[in-house]
Amino acid sequence: MLIEHRGRRPVVPSSAYVAPSAVLCGAVVLGEGSRVLHGAVLTAENGEIRLGENSVVMENALVRGRADHPAVLGDAVLVGPHAHVNGATVEDEVFIATGAALFPGSVAGAGAELRINSVLHVNSRLEAGTVLPIGWIAAGDPAQLFAPDRHEELWQVQRELDFPGTVYGVPRGTSMRDLMARQSAYYGAHSEDRPVDPA
Repeated sequence: MLIEHRGRRPVVPSSAYVAPSAVLCGAVVLGEGSRVLHGAVLTAENGEIRLGENSVVMENALVRGRADHPAVLGDAVLVGPHAHVNGATVEDEVFIATGAALFPGSVAGAGAELRINSVLHVNSRLEAGTVLPIGWIAAGDPAQLFAPDRHEELWQVQRELDFPGTVYGVPRGTSMRDLMARQSAYYGAHSEDRPVDPA
């Protein structure tokens, strides 16, 4: 389904394929030969999404573009099922496995591999060709790789990356009530969305 959001419509070349149950919302631009499979959602909230040539977004993946952090995916990129690419830059030939997550301001360098359920943290850069193991977390610029059991070491790097400021635009310690009031208003912009016919 193609949806106009804030006056912006998805751009889908004739060589691309979007499954009937996929959703492209707003300023989404697909590259030649790209594929968006069933249940995937590409939503340009207030920043665009660009998907390169011959790139594939698999079933039930989410790609989100943000004002300060558009989602820019290069050529020959695979976004696996249930993966989450939120305001990240993904260079050419990157493999993003099932359940992996990339957060705003992050960069996955060319040829990198993010394996199952791995995380590339906000404002972090995974160097070209790096393999992020299953379930591991990459944080920092350049990213250090952390096994899930190294939480205290990870926190020493992670706390300086400003997750609440980067993702939500609020200082650390903002109450959930205030945070969710802001988020509710932000997503309320979708109340004026409307489906559009493919060109």
